[in-house]
Amino acid sequence: MKQFLIVLCISTGIFGFTTTTNAQKIGYISADEIIQLMPEAATIQKQLDQYQQSLYQNAQDKQDAFNESLQKFIKDSATMNASLKEVKRNELQKQSQELSGEQQKIQNDFAQKRQELSVPIQKKLQEAIESVAKENGYTYVMPREALIVMPPANDLGPLVMKKLGLKEPATTPPAAAPGK
Repeated sequence: MKQFLIVLCISTGIFGFTTTTNAQKIGYISADEIIQLMPEAATIQKQLDQYQQSLYQNAQDKQDAFNESLQKFIKDSATMNASLKEVKRNELQKQSQELSGEQQKIQNDFAQKRQELSVPIQKKLQEAIESVAKENGYTYVMPREALIVMPPANDLGPLVMKKLGLKEPATTPPAAAPGK
């Protein structure tokens, strides 16, 4: 019995020592907030706005062309023979089908362009996060949005902003409670 207690104490001591030396340091960050502060983000947003405007203008041009073709068909259909009417109807139907999928195409094209333009800024942020984590001994870095409780000391945001040469945004003081 005495040997069992000694073995148990030694085992507990070894287990306790191992878990203490293998403690993992976990940090968190809000990548979206930092990206918004990066100067490249404004440039990307401007490019995206211009691209979106061109997509919508292109769609509007297609809609105008369709409306014009439809009006011309309605005006000229009385003088057309049956086979020509059928050909024109098929053309209009094809144009109409293309237009019906235009909104989805715009959304897909825009999402693809956003992804394409975002890759360099995301890579730059990822490298900064990895560098700060390594320099400060963090094993894991999680998105702040995925956490419910988080100690302020483990927020890597300020360190990453410093690494990227960004200034922290001015914080506004909380509003006073009503009646005080």
